[in-house]
Amino acid sequence: MTTSRFSAGRPGPLGAHIDAQGVNFAVFSAHASAMLLCLFDERGEQEIARHAMLPSAGDIWHGHVQGIGPGQVYGFRADGPWNPAQGMRFNAAKLLLDPYAKDIVGSFEWRDEHFAAERNKPLQIDARDNAAYALKARVIEALAATERAAAPNTPLSQTVLYECHVKGFSMRNPAVPEALRGSFAGLAHPASVAYLKALGVTALSLLPVHYSLSEERLAKLKLRNYWGYNTIGFFCPDPRLASGADGQSAREEFRAMVNTLHEAGIEVILDVVYNHSAESDALGPSISFRGLDNPSYYWLSPHDGATYMNFSGCGNTIKVHEPRVLQLVMDSLRYWVLDMHVDGFRFDLASVLGRSEAGFSRQAAFFSAIAQDPVLSRVKLIAEPWDLGADGYQLSGFPRGWLEWNDQFRDGLRRFWVASAARPQEPAAITLGELAMRLCGSSDLYQSQRRAPHSSVNYVAAHDGFTLNDLLSFNERYNLANGEKNQDGHGHNINFNCGAEGPSRDPVVLQLRGRLKRALLASALLAQGTPMLCAGDEFGRSQNGNNNAYCQDNRDSWLDWDSLDHDLLQFTRHVLQLRRRLLPFADRWYQGLADGENPADLSWFQADGQAMSMQRWQDPEARDLACLINQAGNTEQALFILFNAGASEQLFQLPPGHWEALLDTADSRGQSHWKSAVSMGYPLAAHSLALLMQTA
Repeated sequence: MTTSRFSAGRPGPLGAHIDAQGVNFAVFSAHASAMLLCLFDERGEQEIARHAMLPSAGDIWHGHVQGIGPGQVYGFRADGPWNPAQGMRFNAAKLLLDPYAKDIVGSFEWRDEHFAAERNKPLQIDARDNAAYALKARVIEALAATERAAAPNTPLSQTVLYECHVKGFSMRNPAVPEALRGSFAGLAHPASVAYLKALGVTALSLLPVHYSLSEERLAKLKLRNYWGYNTIGFFCPDPRLASGADGQSAREEFRAMVNTLHEAGIEVILDVVYNHSAESDALGPSISFRGLDNPSYYWLSPHDGATYMNFSGCGNTIKVHEPRVLQLVMDSLRYWVLDMHVDGFRFDLASVLGRSEAGFSRQAAFFSAIAQDPVLSRVKLIAEPWDLGADGYQLSGFPRGWLEWNDQFRDGLRRFWVASAARPQEPAAITLGELAMRLCGSSDLYQSQRRAPHSSVNYVAAHDGFTLNDLLSFNERYNLANGEKNQDGHGHNINFNCGAEGPSRDPVVLQLRGRLKRALLASALLAQGTPMLCAGDEFGRSQNGNNNAYCQDNRDSWLDWDSLDHDLLQFTRHVLQLRRRLLPFADRWYQGLADGENPADLSWFQADGQAMSMQRWQDPEARDLACLINQAGNTEQALFILFNAGASEQLFQLPPGHWEALLDTADSRGQSHWKSAVSMGYPLAAHSLALLMQTA
């Protein structure tokens, strides 16, 4: 080994950065007593040099190596105290991955050598060297500046989210060349882009693309973490999602995908996981953060430094309010915006990001850092507004400007449509008063917080749970393939008339199931707020009853393009066309009051034409509601939206004037050619929704 050509270098920027003489390395550790930079051959197999890095006053260890450049493979060894009870888990025998790695070398295997402690004696250090098997970083050049399409910058009032998995979207699509299926290039293929454009969505919300690992339990079962919510590389796109076509790296292919989607007017939003890492709990491996500075990167128990606070439910919780850890997260976010050109982020278990020792706060360091950042304050920011810790449910608790997944919208709309159909003789599981609030941007949650209606991300199904089709097809979850004895995932389904072994084929049940699918989709896509579709729900995708398919990297999870329900797909396109054309609800709060000669901007009626009374709003037997919107969205014509969750047809009295039906969910494609004559009522079928527009 040689120490030649090594100098002190600079304490920043963090990571590996190329200059005219060589490469500068910098890594954070506040508690290490020594830090070694280890250089390897180009395949990462043979260690060729070690250099003792120098500390700086800001807890940054740094060094510069002359004569090396792009392609150099490296890792770190951190030395310091071994005292798990105090949170110290330094073990210089373990090679550690740079948290700022933009290219990761190797394929992780679950081996005992990766654990800093002996596996059967978790407080005793393991002296075996793991370098031969460890993940390593590769020095890379910055991506060359190229001509690129302008970001769409779609206004939130016009945004329609489409949540999908990069691999699952195109893996079974015969219109995509086989070599590109399941990759960034497959998602950017003309067939994929044409489908998304015709559907009418404006932004892809991609499940995690950061470099991630599969848990040891899954590896033993020969499964993998397909969804990717187990990150270890915050700057590195997962190479398993790249096709390698035309010799492109994963970074290049990802950026080309973003550019292609931007050319089509479609934004790209990344689901990011900064709440925990793949290093798991106190018995997990030392891959990167744990070995570099365990008490700085992770929340440790105040009573026992050997155990971890588990707000994530995944074994550990990243301490985002620690300044250098916050810097890591902010640098990662800026990298994906500035270098990879994404348009925003959906933050998994985002309540973790707002935590400090004092609990959750919308003034937390992370939110303040985002708000003042000239880059990140301008992108779309979406929170999953909960975690598993005390006071972790924070729906409507995030700062202004943020959007939030609204599970109360999901549950409320399911109760109105599905529970009412499943148990028609029982009192309603949701009052019409609550339904109206969910349809109007969940005003009870956001209006008093001075948040805009678009803050509510409205959905009825997402990646986590039953697909829309399976929600209406299975009485119970069918998760045995996950290897957890069918105990994982959410419990019982809200369901009706399903066969003991799966979906019923009874024609009456099929008709009801179709109506409910369409009513749920239309409710989510037309309601006030930001709508989100889960990929495949627009054409009836099934996961065969698995409501927690996180580890099913197979045909059950991949979209089945040969089994499209073409009527349902045309229905969804029709509803999205109506939303784009009419924007039924404006992105402002309605007052519901008349102003001089002008009618109220929003009015509610029961089917007989009577205005809603307080008693009717709370009536548990009520199943019908109508909403009159004046001066709506993109049209000056009034709109009338009718809801009938009852088991029989309902005749709705219409306001004065002539009306035309633009949508009726009783039809398999949502089509209607109904036009009113004077004083006619509208006959709305059971379990259906209709949208009418006043005609001149």
